[in-house]
Amino acid sequence: MDTKKFVQLFGEILAQVADTARVKAATATLKSEYYTLPESLTVLLQLLVSDESISLRQLAATQARSLVSKHWKALPSGQKPQIRQHILQRTLAEEQQLVRHGAARVITAIAKIDLNDGEWPDLFDTLVQAAGSQTPRHREVGTYILFTTIEALEEDMTAKIPQLLELFGKTINDPQSAEVKINSMLALSRIAILLDTEEDEDSLKKIQDLIPQMVAVLKAAIDASDEDRTTQCFEVFQTLLGCDSAVLNKHFKDLLQFMTNIAADTEADEDARTQAISFLMQCVRFRKLKMQGLRVGEQLTLKCLEIVTEMGDADADDEDVTTGRSALALIDVLSESLPPSQVVVPLLQNLGPYVNSPDPDRRKAGILALGTCVEGAPDFINTQLHEIFPLVLRLFQDPEDKVRRAALDTIMRLAEDLAEDLGKEHEKLMPALVKHLDTAMKQLAGPEDTKNMDTIRACCNAIDALVDGLDEDVLQGYLSELVPRMSKLFTHPDFKIKAAAIGALGAIAASSKQAFAPYFEQVMTALSDYVQIKDSEEELDLRCTTCDAMGAMALAVGAEPFQRYVRPLMEATEEGLHLDHPKLRETSFLFWGNMAKVYKSEFKPFLEGVIKAIFESLESEESDLDVELGEEAADLVGKEVTIGGRKVKVSAFTDDELAAADEIEDLDGMEDDDDSDWADLQAVTAVAQEKEIAVEVVGDIVTHLTRDYIPYIEKTVETVLPMTEHSYEGVRRGAIGTLYRLYAAVWGLQPDEIQKWKPGLPLQQKPTDEVVKLGEIIATSTLAIWNEEEDRATVTEINRNLAATLKLTGPSLISNPSNLTSLSKTILSLLNKQHTCQLDMGPFDSTSSPDDLDPGVIESSEYDWLVIDTALDVIVSLSHVLGPTFAEFYKLVDKSILRFASSSESYERSTAVGVLAECIRGMEASVTPYTSSLFKILMHRLHDEDAGVKSNAVFAIGLLIANSEDEREIGKNFNTVLANLEPLLGEDEARTKDNAAGCVGRMISNYQEKVPLGAVLPALVSVLPLKEDFEENASVWECLVRLYSEGEPTILGLTPKILPILEQVLGPPEEQLDDETREQVVQLVKFLHGKQAQLVKKYPGLMAAVNG
Repeated sequence: MDTKKFVQLFGEILAQVADTARVKAATATLKSEYYTLPESLTVLLQLLVSDESISLRQLAATQARSLVSKHWKALPSGQKPQIRQHILQRTLAEEQQLVRHGAARVITAIAKIDLNDGEWPDLFDTLVQAAGSQTPRHREVGTYILFTTIEALEEDMTAKIPQLLELFGKTINDPQSAEVKINSMLALSRIAILLDTEEDEDSLKKIQDLIPQMVAVLKAAIDASDEDRTTQCFEVFQTLLGCDSAVLNKHFKDLLQFMTNIAADTEADEDARTQAISFLMQCVRFRKLKMQGLRVGEQLTLKCLEIVTEMGDADADDEDVTTGRSALALIDVLSESLPPSQVVVPLLQNLGPYVNSPDPDRRKAGILALGTCVEGAPDFINTQLHEIFPLVLRLFQDPEDKVRRAALDTIMRLAEDLAEDLGKEHEKLMPALVKHLDTAMKQLAGPEDTKNMDTIRACCNAIDALVDGLDEDVLQGYLSELVPRMSKLFTHPDFKIKAAAIGALGAIAASSKQAFAPYFEQVMTALSDYVQIKDSEEELDLRCTTCDAMGAMALAVGAEPFQRYVRPLMEATEEGLHLDHPKLRETSFLFWGNMAKVYKSEFKPFLEGVIKAIFESLESEESDLDVELGEEAADLVGKEVTIGGRKVKVSAFTDDELAAADEIEDLDGMEDDDDSDWADLQAVTAVAQEKEIAVEVVGDIVTHLTRDYIPYIEKTVETVLPMTEHSYEGVRRGAIGTLYRLYAAVWGLQPDEIQKWKPGLPLQQKPTDEVVKLGEIIATSTLAIWNEEEDRATVTEINRNLAATLKLTGPSLISNPSNLTSLSKTILSLLNKQHTCQLDMGPFDSTSSPDDLDPGVIESSEYDWLVIDTALDVIVSLSHVLGPTFAEFYKLVDKSILRFASSSESYERSTAVGVLAECIRGMEASVTPYTSSLFKILMHRLHDEDAGVKSNAVFAIGLLIANSEDEREIGKNFNTVLANLEPLLGEDEARTKDNAAGCVGRMISNYQEKVPLGAVLPALVSVLPLKEDFEENASVWECLVRLYSEGEPTILGLTPKILPILEQVLGPPEEQLDDETREQVVQLVKFLHGKQAQLVKKYPGLMAAVNG
């Protein structure tokens, strides 16, 4: 090997570092001509210990480290002892930290090979001696190499943990060197990862006792404004958070307080404060149950609220990381992860002094914090909307622009999650939004006026979200105001404003439906050019938004008006697949799904091409990658992460390639290629996101073109089934949803007599063989995944799909005993909060109270509750499809449901009581053994403070009286129930009155002799017709019709009052009565006409029924 030329190449690289082409050429020469030879390692090691320049020695270290694994064993054995000693001694004396650390990594790489081969036996003792040396430099090198050695050798260092803890227990308090302290912390974090806390209790106690000293090192770094060391310390604590929870448990509460104090300390560096907030966010994610048990949510929320006041004029949605934005992010995580009582309730209780403050920064902070909570606790926020909305509207009219902008952000968040309920305030809100939009458009001074441009976009986005909650007839009244304003913005020079306006108009069209027809052609003409643009990234983004909006318009106006646009748009979206724009590919798929919904079988001519393109996406390769990154991903080096559905190994170097150019550029502080590396990862993410959309669109097509789709069913199952185990949860959810939609669609192709299933097992009506086979494949695979799935949203998706499919297709899907057993196990684990997706990242600890240790009795966040709520939906569906045989399943879950019926959260009580009602209805007479326990909880809930709970309770009681055969228990409670119904019939809440009326009807129908009809019937008739829960009309009119047939005197006397009620229930809306009840009511009208024709003739609606 030409050593002189080899060294010369290094010199050229350093001299020409600004010339990328020459650097890459020299690097390529080194790779091809020198790095394949063992002698290259020897030369690099010689350069490392030489007196050459710092940059040359650092470069030699990075290159040598990557070559050790290739060539160290090939070096002559006689040279190795001298090389080892020389490198170690030179490193101990090295003054430059970067070179020291580079050399330490080389030593570690050599040690990893040597120690496995039984060589370099004295290295560990030498390093321990150096770490305890009187010379600070030696201690710095010794502790750092020990850290890198523990990191590299991992389990091979386990036996030395006690000795290492003894050493680092001293070096963590080094009196002279902050670097020694940091190195000690780094090493301790690696030991914590290796530690078996159950088997090695002594070491666990030692590392627990060192936590306060580690906190002291972090505090010292913050006080010294040492950003690098502060960051290293925070990274150590983040690492400890991911270790066995026992490591931090002893000091966890104190650590939380320390981090909270840093976050709130306005004198501390902003970087330290944001990192403290980041740590707290990770605590919520990794130690949610612990955080909930310690009840720190309120303190953190209020601290964050105060921190947000520091934002000043900055927008909440800027990308820069600041303390204020980090505090908002923590509020978001807290509201999603902890119960409302610990986050949203204290926030609302303390909001007054902020939103009413003369200081606009405090008003802004209050309204932003409120908006940030909406997504995490929408149900609770909804219960307070009557008080929140006037406050938001007032601040939307605040004299300070930044407060109005913050209120607008909160309006948008409320509209996104509570569109229907916020829509009830449209008369106040929509004019305010339009006025705000007009003002910003009028004041807009040009492309540099970012304030007004941001306001225009935000108003469009808020209108976009709000119209989703408006009924067609309500929105129709605003079209003349909204459509022209949005259309005017189509020609605005700013692409983001165009996109916001087009997106809003798409939402307006979707919600206004046929009312949008007069504007349709004009809007389509205005947008037509945007589906062809492709000259820039901004144009392609706008093309996406336009195609999405046009798809929404198609759904609004229907097939015939949209017909002439179909082919050109199909061609444009097909072209979009080939423009190297991931979002545009997704848009194409979504547009095709909308066309399938609009045209159904008429879409068949396009089906073959559409399926071909979609399946090419679904079958695209996602092989594992090794990705080289720079400092941005230093903490990920050597780890495998899942990004966008692909497992990616992040590494600083690969064994086969040398990332010389990037590293060389780093030495001189040049810009590296990290951005492009991250862009590669984002592209990988886009591949998985595209698959998620593609597989969901398959479900749309299957549903709307079922018969035409038959040739593709087998291929679909083969392709989609493996995707239920995809590494990206979005793909898993989409695949699961599509498989269940496929089963439901195929079920619908069977003869009507088979589709009309009967409840109970064994099956009384067997599906076709093809349906049985498909159902078995889907049920077996998804139920297996369901039990082990870690992603909560995916479990929720399975719950929803299973519940809906069972209700549609009956018990056939679970007729296999093993499937029902698996289902029972999973449902029970979900109800008891013991499912994999519900457990903390680490085990709960013994320092919590007994109640905290029982996940079954602690409060749930709304996000936590969602997975339980949908599991209860599965139980409801089971009660329908199993019928009386459901009683065997009910005994497995009754205690869990009763526990939720006694929850401190009203939405949990309401849901659970509603589930009990459905279970009673499904079990019919087999509910009898549970009559006593059900009466106990339901009578208690009859006096609940929440109207929803009360209405569900009275509904359930009526069903229990109608179905149970335990006459003794019913007799004990009958008069008490009847006495409680009287005030409920006078409630303002329509649904409560409706359910009370239904209960009265069932009581009369089943125990007429126990009911004082003279007093009860007038009260019942006084609340008719039912206003909200039309399902109860069946029991009410069945009762009244029977009383008329018996000639009951009281009901005959009430006929003049009943006749106008009959006319109303036979009129609109049609859904007031089901077909059977409508027929009963019509027969009653005819009966009354025969008896009292003159009275009936006064009502045209009744005469129409008589003559019909």
